[in-house]
Amino acid sequence: MATDTKGKVLFIGSSVEALELKGGRKEPAGFYLNELAIPAQAVVDAGYEIVLATPDGTRPVMDQHSLVADHFHGSEKALREAQSFVTTHAGMRNARSIRSVIGEGLEHYVGVFVPGGHPPMADLMQDPDLGEVLRHFHTESKPTALLCHGPIAITAAMPMAKEFRQALVDGDMNAARAAAEGWQYAGYRMTVFSDDEEKYVEEKFLGGGQVQFYVASALATAGGLVETKGVFEVNVVEDRELITGQNPPSDHTIAELFVRALERRTAATSGT
Repeated sequence: MATDTKGKVLFIGSSVEALELKGGRKEPAGFYLNELAIPAQAVVDAGYEIVLATPDGTRPVMDQHSLVADHFHGSEKALREAQSFVTTHAGMRNARSIRSVIGEGLEHYVGVFVPGGHPPMADLMQDPDLGEVLRHFHTESKPTALLCHGPIAITAAMPMAKEFRQALVDGDMNAARAAAEGWQYAGYRMTVFSDDEEKYVEEKFLGGGQVQFYVASALATAGGLVETKGVFEVNVVEDRELITGQNPPSDHTIAELFVRALERRTAATSGT
């Protein structure tokens, strides 16, 4: 491990490669390239070491819909650079299991980041190991940043995260609210991929298929103070240690705010 960095930052990816829709149909899914690469590059450029972890320790897959220059302000060069970064950078290439990171000691990490794409809706939001990570970062007030669909992953901190997700799938909001009792992030201001944005994706990319639940409505049901803007309008919300971004265009803004939060945390813990 490098010893000349400011500290380690944990990047969390999903282990699933498909999203189940209403009716049981499955669609290929993965992380959005810009949502992982832009923040990760910013963190590395700021002098931090990145560690990538997933529930089962395998590298997360990329959503092929994200491989377009549109997500990089139309720049094919920026697209290729991002692709190269996530393919070749040691911190991105060598995934570990979340459990192994916990075993090593979460005190070694200064911040955590979760990119979007649909997969966090499947495994991360109910993953017990991620729940343990989030509870540590919440208790220690360490920067916790999540982008697009990524913010749904903070429901993993619930003691009854699996029951919460199942209630959402069942459409039982009373059961969902009951399962969310005592959630650490209740009352936090936050944002996430909006219902209107999801409906756009359902039509354009999912062939009219419907996701099992909408993440913005889900976080609001859990007690989050969800603030969304217009469709694909840049929006990042910071409340205490939690930094959330609404959609792919929010990548650079959340990267900047996350790095600032890391710097504040590093300065505070080093006494400078």
